[in-house]
Order: sequence, then structure tokens, then C-alpha cells
Amino acid sequence: MKRTLLAVPLALLFSVAAACSPAEDTDDSAAAPGSGKCAVEELPLKTPGQLTIATDDPAFDPWFSDNDPSNGKGFESAVAYAVAKQMGFDKDDVVWTKVPFNTSYQPGEKEFDFDINQISITKERRQAVDFSEPYYSAAQAIIVLDDSKFADATSLADFKSASLGAQIGTTSLKAIESLETEDAPLVYDDTTKAALALTNKQVDGIVADLPTAFYLVAAEIEGATIVGQFDYAGGEPEQFGLLLQKDSPLTPCVNEAVTALAENGTLADLEQQWLAESQDVPVLK
Repeated sequence: MKRTLLAVPLALLFSVAAACSPAEDTDDSAAAPGSGKCAVEELPLKTPGQLTIATDDPAFDPWFSDNDPSNGKGFESAVAYAVAKQMGFDKDDVVWTKVPFNTSYQPGEKEFDFDINQISITKERRQAVDFSEPYYSAAQAIIVLDDSKFADATSLADFKSASLGAQIGTTSLKAIESLETEDAPLVYDDTTKAALALTNKQVDGIVADLPTAFYLVAAEIEGATIVGQFDYAGGEPEQFGLLLQKDSPLTPCVNEAVTALAENGTLADLEQQWLAESQDVPVLK
């Protein structure tokens, strides 16, 4: 990114010194194990005594680090281990499994206890799966190349004639549809393929949630910039939730853990540690 905004996200994304396991960082008083029906021995787990957590492969920064969810680095890895500890699990009791993003919210029995993968909470998805209380809210962002005619855009209307793309099955794709551009959105299997399409000028811009946009501009797409951020669907913020099997008896206990982490400030602290602040990114209306 050309903007001086990069100084903050780069420090957050690539500082090894700041990287540490949430299981070690979370204050003990903030991580008291569940009790009663939410005690570990009472939980309806896929494997007794073991918390099975799913995410996609590859797992990208700043949500994860080095494509290794188990290292505790990156916002969602840190959140997952904080939730696990809040529920009474040691780090060694957590096992990760790989589940593609666009299949995670399909109906049916799950082979995991919960999935964490920037999965937006929507009414449509709630028909097939359960969601926890939200652990993060994010705006959408539009990325273009520095030499693009859209690099100086100041409003969403400026993108009326733009060809925009996003990953399949994401809220970012729906956000493009809400812009009612002249060209239909271009759909990619994952964010890396969308970034490559932008690099090759096969698309005018791509849309991603703001933290992912910071990472893409800093590390994946040379000569690109974040034009701005925006909300859609009546201005409602996009919220990510832990995904569980529909009507899972585990949902209330996961909700209890997420709510506790929100109330004691753990989620805010992890967001500050791992995700770039967005105050300086222009808001597109």
C-alpha cells in the first residue's frame, strides 16, 4: 500500500516479538473453566476430553500465522485458544482439523466441535448451522492497483463501472452484489486467487474484510492500495461467529465462553494485538 497506514498493520502482522500463545497470555482469572453442564467432563464433544477446532487450509495472516493454527499466533488462533481455556481445556487438549470455508456452513453432521474461519453470521447460514455470539466485527474493503483509474475513488458510486471480485461463499461477494455494479462479480476459489487476478489486471478490484485487505496489500499484492472501507446491508457491521453443528448441545457453553471473553476485555486485547486499526482508512458511502 502506498499510504502511511502500513506502518501500523505491518508491525502488527509481522512482529515476531509480539507473537505468543494466547494460552500463556490470557489472564488466569479471565479463563476460569466452565462449571455445571459446561464442565469439560460434561461437554458433548466429538472426542471426550478433546476440543476439535476446524479452519480452512491455507490459514492466512492476520487470522493465523505460518499456516499453522496450532501455534497460537494470529487473531483467530489466539481467540480459539482463549475460548478453549475459558471452557477449561489445556492447550494440549485442542486438536485442529481442516475444513474448506465454503463447506463449513453446509447442512449436516460436523466432524468438529466448532469452526473458526472468518465466517459471517447470516440468517441464511443460521438455517443450517449454529453460531456463537460474535467475536469480531469487520467492515469490507476495496483493493485496487496503484495505477488503476479507480485508485482515486471517493464513493461507492465511483465503482459502478468496475469489475470487482471476491472469494466464493463470502460476505465480501455479497457486498459486491449490493453495489449493483454494471458487471457481475467475479468469483474465486480463495483470496489468493482473487489477489492474483488483480495482480494480472483481470479484475479492477477485489473486496475482502478490512484486516485481510491490510495483509493482502502488505504481503500478497505488489503495487496495490486500499481505496476505502464500507458496510452494507443497511449499515449493519459484519460479525464473525464460531460455527457449530445445527442445534448443537455445545452451543450454549461456547456462547458462555465467548461472552465471558468479551466482557473481561480479552477479545478486545487480542484484536488490538493481532489486527490493524482501521481509523485512517477512508469510509466509502
